Amino acid sequence: MTVKKTPEKTPAHGESGLSFEQSLERLDTIVREMEDGSIGLEKMIEHFEEGQGLIEYCSKKLNEVERRIEILVKKQGGVATEKFDEEAPADDQSGRQSGGGDGGGELF
Repeated sequence: MTVKKTPEKTPAHGESGLSFEQSLERLDTIVREMEDGSIGLEKMIEHFEEGQGLIEYCSKKLNEVERRIEILVKKQGGVATEKFDEEAPADDQSGRQSGGGDGGGELF
Protein backbone atom coordinates (compact mmCIF):
# COMPACT_ATOMS: atom_id res chain seq x y z
CA MET A 1 0.00 0.00 0.00
CA THR A 2 1.37 3.40 -0.98
CA VAL A 3 0.91 6.29 1.41
CA LYS A 4 0.49 9.65 -0.23
CA LYS A 5 2.58 12.27 1.51
CA THR A 6 0.88 15.62 1.94
CA PRO A 7 3.02 18.73 1.92
CA GLU A 8 3.72 20.12 5.35
CA LYS A 9 2.57 23.62 6.05
CA THR A 10 5.10 25.97 7.55
CA PRO A 11 4.08 26.68 11.14
CA ALA A 12 2.95 30.22 11.71
CA HIS A 13 4.04 32.68 14.36
CA GLY A 14 7.64 31.54 14.72
CA GLU A 15 6.77 27.96 15.60
CA SER A 16 9.08 26.90 12.80
CA GLY A 17 12.07 27.43 15.03
CA LEU A 18 13.43 30.23 12.87
CA SER A 19 15.22 33.10 14.55
CA PHE A 20 14.04 36.66 14.02
CA GLU A 21 16.76 37.21 11.41
CA GLN A 22 15.95 33.96 9.61
CA SER A 23 12.26 34.91 9.60
CA LEU A 24 13.09 38.26 7.98
CA GLU A 25 15.22 36.52 5.34
CA ARG A 26 12.40 34.06 4.60
CA LEU A 27 9.93 36.93 4.37
CA ASP A 28 12.23 38.72 1.93
CA THR A 29 12.43 35.56 -0.22
CA ILE A 30 8.65 35.20 -0.19
CA VAL A 31 8.16 38.82 -1.26
CA ARG A 32 10.68 38.51 -4.11
CA GLU A 33 9.03 35.32 -5.39
CA MET A 34 5.57 36.88 -5.23
CA GLU A 35 6.70 40.07 -6.97
CA ASP A 36 8.47 38.05 -9.67
CA GLY A 37 5.08 36.76 -10.82
CA SER A 38 6.42 33.37 -11.91
CA ILE A 39 4.53 31.31 -9.32
CA GLY A 40 1.01 30.01 -9.65
CA LEU A 41 -2.04 31.11 -7.72
CA GLU A 42 -1.94 28.25 -5.19
CA LYS A 43 1.73 28.89 -4.40
CA MET A 44 0.98 32.61 -4.16
CA ILE A 45 -1.71 31.93 -1.55
CA GLU A 46 0.65 29.63 0.41
CA HIS A 47 3.33 32.32 0.33
CA PHE A 48 0.84 34.95 1.47
CA GLU A 49 -0.27 32.82 4.42
CA GLU A 50 3.29 32.01 5.42
CA GLY A 51 4.25 35.67 5.08
CA GLN A 52 1.39 36.76 7.33
CA GLY A 53 2.58 34.35 10.03
CA LEU A 54 6.16 35.60 9.71
CA ILE A 55 5.04 39.23 9.90
CA GLU A 56 3.04 38.54 13.05
CA TYR A 57 5.97 36.67 14.63
CA CYS A 58 8.50 39.42 13.79
CA SER A 59 6.15 42.14 15.03
CA LYS A 60 5.67 40.33 18.36
CA LYS A 61 9.44 39.88 18.73
CA LEU A 62 10.09 43.56 18.04
CA ASN A 63 7.46 44.62 20.59
CA GLU A 64 8.97 42.24 23.12
CA VAL A 65 12.46 43.68 22.59
CA GLU A 66 11.13 47.23 22.85
CA ARG A 67 9.53 46.45 26.23
CA ARG A 68 12.72 44.79 27.49
CA ILE A 69 14.82 47.80 26.47
CA GLU A 70 12.41 50.20 28.18
CA ILE A 71 12.67 48.15 31.39
CA LEU A 72 16.47 48.13 31.20
CA VAL A 73 16.63 51.86 30.60
CA LYS A 74 14.31 52.56 33.54
CA LYS A 75 16.37 50.33 35.84
CA GLN A 76 19.58 52.15 34.95
CA GLY A 77 18.79 55.56 36.34
CA GLY A 78 15.29 56.47 35.27
CA VAL A 79 16.23 57.75 31.85
CA ALA A 80 13.09 58.73 29.99
CA THR A 81 12.22 56.77 26.88
CA GLU A 82 11.12 58.49 23.71
CA LYS A 83 8.43 57.25 21.37
CA PHE A 84 9.87 55.79 18.19
CA ASP A 85 9.37 58.11 15.23
CA GLU A 86 8.07 55.91 12.40
CA GLU A 87 8.45 58.75 9.92
CA ALA A 88 12.17 59.30 10.56
CA PRO A 89 14.27 59.47 7.39
CA ALA A 90 15.58 56.10 6.24
CA ASP A 91 19.20 57.30 6.40
CA ASP A 92 18.88 57.53 10.21
CA GLN A 93 18.82 53.73 10.28
CA SER A 94 21.84 53.19 8.02
CA GLY A 95 24.01 51.68 10.75
CA ARG A 96 21.39 49.29 12.08
CA GLN A 97 21.57 46.64 9.38
CA SER A 98 25.24 46.24 8.61
CA GLY A 99 26.07 43.19 6.58
CA GLY A 100 29.30 42.29 8.33
CA GLY A 101 30.83 42.24 11.75
CA ASP A 102 30.33 40.03 14.70
CA GLY A 103 26.81 41.17 15.52
CA GLY A 104 27.97 42.91 18.68
CA GLY A 105 27.37 46.44 17.44
CA GLU A 106 25.74 49.25 19.34
CA LEU A 107 21.99 49.29 19.79
CA PHE A 108 21.72 53.07 19.69
